[in-house]
Amino acid sequence: MLKAAELGQSLSKAEYDAVLPGLRTALLEAQTRLRSAGFSIVVLVNGADGSGKSETVNALHEWLDARFLVSQSHSEPTEEERAHPEYWRYWLWLPPTGRIGVFSGSWYTEPLVARVYGKLTDAALTEHAARINSFERALAEDGTLFVKLWFHIGKKAQRRRLKLLESDKATRYRVTTRDWKNHERYASFVKVSEQLISQTSTALAPWHVVDGEDARYRNVSAARLLLDALTSRLAEPAAPHEVAPLPQIDNPVTLLDKLDLTQSLSKPEADAQVDRLQARLNVLVGKLQKRKKSAILVFEGPDAAGKGGAIRRITWALDSRSYRLIPIGPPSDEERAHHYLWRFWRHLPRRGRLTIFDRSWYGRVLVERVEGLASEVEWRRAYQEINEFERELRQGGVILIKFWLHITGDEQLRRFEERRNNPAKRYKITAEDYRNRQQANQYEAAAAEMIVRCSPPDAPFTLVEANDKRFARVKVLQSICDQLERGL
Repeated sequence: MLKAAELGQSLSKAEYDAVLPGLRTALLEAQTRLRSAGFSIVVLVNGADGSGKSETVNALHEWLDARFLVSQSHSEPTEEERAHPEYWRYWLWLPPTGRIGVFSGSWYTEPLVARVYGKLTDAALTEHAARINSFERALAEDGTLFVKLWFHIGKKAQRRRLKLLESDKATRYRVTTRDWKNHERYASFVKVSEQLISQTSTALAPWHVVDGEDARYRNVSAARLLLDALTSRLAEPAAPHEVAPLPQIDNPVTLLDKLDLTQSLSKPEADAQVDRLQARLNVLVGKLQKRKKSAILVFEGPDAAGKGGAIRRITWALDSRSYRLIPIGPPSDEERAHHYLWRFWRHLPRRGRLTIFDRSWYGRVLVERVEGLASEVEWRRAYQEINEFERELRQGGVILIKFWLHITGDEQLRRFEERRNNPAKRYKITAEDYRNRQQANQYEAAAAEMIVRCSPPDAPFTLVEANDKRFARVKVLQSICDQLERGL
């Protein structure tokens, strides 16, 4: 793709001056339409050193309405970024619906450079490409439009460009020792770039090679590619939000029916075990900090299943500086303007910390599925997206521990009534809770499918028999301690 690219193309100043006013007007008009179109755009600007990437990003800032443009330049990760899973820093900068995000340098830069300098094998580079494809596919299927630009320049032209920048005091700072080292490996960069481009140019996110030798030609070509992609997407009819009606499930028989919900513990026995396990948990979280590993606890289950009580027995054992508790409710307007996983990436713990999610990303295949807030295509697609998300967490050093607390319908109703009659707990119960009971069979069937589809060997759901709160709290603490020890 790069070797076959035609280099040396140019635009005269007269041609440039003639085309630019109409191009800028068309870009601004399309950008205005984008604001209410229900999708976002990610523009990736990658390529050879000296190929004018920075200048083109500056031109796009000048030609577009900067108020609706998100721009980020990614270089070496900061200490904070290295303390999180690899893709954390990219998720944070993804543009919301209606905006254009321009990434100068991106998730392609690190694997490319590492392979050229021998820090990655070909097999490892292929693995990176597969992860990139998964990341981009999840965003593209959710509506994000990718415009991926690879700026190419010949070796002689690259040398002239670097020399020219070095010769001017005003631009000398832009040329580093690393740039010259990269120039010496020009052939290797082209070879590895070809490999990476071929493995990541997909129907949902194709690459476009841009001749970077002439500034006017380069900038106009990049702007036209963005405009063409945007106008083509705007011309497509909006896909209808079709929600398939859930079948009526009278008496579902699921793996949850196999749980022995009669298990219980006496108060003295439970108190003794809780004290012992809390002390053990405190020590393990201390080790988590010393070894710079992070952990995530996920709690799911029916309303009134005892998630809050179990979480309190965890947090009472810990220094409040060592953990964060994230209660998940309906998404905000800002969160709705992004991929549904975006808000969870924002809350991922840095190394040495613990984060507890009271409900989580599984809402997409539970409440959003049952209540018709996600289409069948969306929630079915989410199983793969969630598994890939959790794989990224584990590859980033996160110990992931997931719980499903389960109770019978009769026990749930008893707890509802107890809350309704207790002034101190009345705030916990709403008419919505009673309404959800009417769909209990659908929720249980959805939960059972979720547990089966999202329980890989290294991150299974722990099923907790929660009719007896004391038994449930002890089992949760025991499971956390056991899994932390294995992870450490």
